[in-house]
Amino acid sequence: MAKLGVNVDHIATLRQSRGGREPDPVTAAAMAELAGADGITVHLREDRRHIQDRDVMLLRRTVQTHLNLEMAATDEMVAIALKVVPDYVTLVPEKRQELTTEGGLDVVKHQQALARQIELVHQAGIIVSLFIDPDLEQLKASARVKADFVEIHTGTYCDATGKEQAAELDKLEQAIRGGKKLGLGVNAGHGLDYRNIRPVIALGGVEEYNIGHSIISRAVLVGLDRAVREMAQLVHGA
Repeated sequence: MAKLGVNVDHIATLRQSRGGREPDPVTAAAMAELAGADGITVHLREDRRHIQDRDVMLLRRTVQTHLNLEMAATDEMVAIALKVVPDYVTLVPEKRQELTTEGGLDVVKHQQALARQIELVHQAGIIVSLFIDPDLEQLKASARVKADFVEIHTGTYCDATGKEQAAELDKLEQAIRGGKKLGLGVNAGHGLDYRNIRPVIALGGVEEYNIGHSIISRAVLVGLDRAVREMAQLVHGA
């Protein structure tokens, strides 16, 4: 059965918009777990635009499923991961000017640095995932640097329509199969919502879907409990 990881970054985005204490992503994470989330994901960005260091420390103490810390592949973030010791670390590309992560990590280009960072994180007993585009060379490079998982970037598929979306779905299928053949665990995420996730689920092979924006957006209208339960039903039904 596939798992659902709920990203609570945008709870923190709302909090930071007023500079106050509410809503609290730590509370949201607990509610998401009660509603059926199999894991909690947060992205600690270099500019701290939403999730704060305090959130990550508290989540490490309170999350009952597993904590996935998304972060840039920098020495600063590796040091934080070694201090927090989340269950998973997902290394992602990061640009200060982007609204959200715009594409996958270039593992081919940064193999040497990534291999060093992954070794450090592994020494702390932390599972490592790399957020990559659905590309065979990136998959091969991910295996070479000894990542445990890859998270396939589904954003291009989600943004496409018609024949282009069908072609992107095929790329996702090939990436899922390719990752499995290379001995990598395969997760998926970015841009997935209650409609476009169905064809991806039908492909099979994905161990965990990490979803944030669509769940939090729906939660504004119907409540967090219902929003998480509805997505969990889709994912677990796979």
